Amino acid sequence: MAQPTEIYRILGIDPGTNYTGYGVLEVEGRAVRAVVMGEIDLHKIADPYEKLRYIFDSVSRLVREYKPREVALESPFFGQNVQSMLKLGRAQGVAMAAALSQEVDVFEYAPSRIKQSVVGLGSATKEQIAGVVMKTLHIETPPKKLDATDGMAVALCHYYSVSSPINRALGGTKVKGLGGDKVARKRGTQSWEQFLRENPNRIK
Repeated sequence: MAQPTEIYRILGIDPGTNYTGYGVLEVEGRAVRAVVMGEIDLHKIADPYEKLRYIFDSVSRLVREYKPREVALESPFFGQNVQSMLKLGRAQGVAMAAALSQEVDVFEYAPSRIKQSVVGLGSATKEQIAGVVMKTLHIETPPKKLDATDGMAVALCHYYSVSSPINRALGGTKVKGLGGDKVARKRGTQSWEQFLRENPNRIK
């Protein structure tokens, strides 16, 4: 008698202090589908600590509502802009704490690895990521903010990483904690400055 196919969910989060994107991916065997994606809108909250509280509460609600088996986050950068690094690191930290407080496993991926995994290009733009995510998951209506497709891309990256032996072999050593993988740390400053140029609205 054939065993029933396991069905589980992955919550992907792209942390930010202006907008935090998220996407929930449902996996059934080799099939994947988008459950929901969107963004946590923080740009009207002036107090930085209220932003962090709002991220924590919002991610907690997402975990309770969609019950993911795993949560994947985009990891912080290493770079010269210390204040911006600190803000993004705090946003990622409270999102991580929200998942861990509900005993959900957490994984981190460097931005370049997410882009490479989903688009095949480590320097892919937000528009390119959105296009591939929508095509892969058969999403017809684009989101209001591309932070949403960025969040879904994190979920897809995690799915590809855990489901493909080839991806695991080629992906390098993943390091939990600041900096993602070895390549991300090596390219830290350059990648961070490029990120700030390309995403001026992510940090406030």
